[in-house]
Amino acid sequence: QVQLVESGGGLVQPGGSLRLSCAASGFTFSSYAMRWYRQAPGKERELVAAISSAGTMRNYAGFVKGRFTISRDNAKNTVYLQMNSLKPEDTAVFYCNANAKGDYWGLGTLVTVSS
Repeated sequence: QVQLVESGGGLVQPGGSLRLSCAASGFTFSSYAMRWYRQAPGKERELVAAISSAGTMRNYAGFVKGRFTISRDNAKNTVYLQMNSLKPEDTAVFYCNANAKGDYWGLGTLVTVSS
């Protein structure tokens, strides 16, 4: 079955960096676009970034453009989110998403940006 497992979250000071990873299994990873979403406390889940199946096209939400970079390694079935210049308002649970003949989500990884 499809599994998405996020990792890399944690506590970081404002201005710091984190790299999130999402390990995928149970489907042909290289055939599908992948997305990162986040959900802050008391807010709706929102799209952060998306990457095409081959990694040639990337899209970002306006609030992260220039600070976050999405990438993927199809040989490792893994998608990444490099987050730089983190702000307290980036505090959220970050989720990996695949629409692979069904909508699949990981359990999320918590990112807390605080001094």
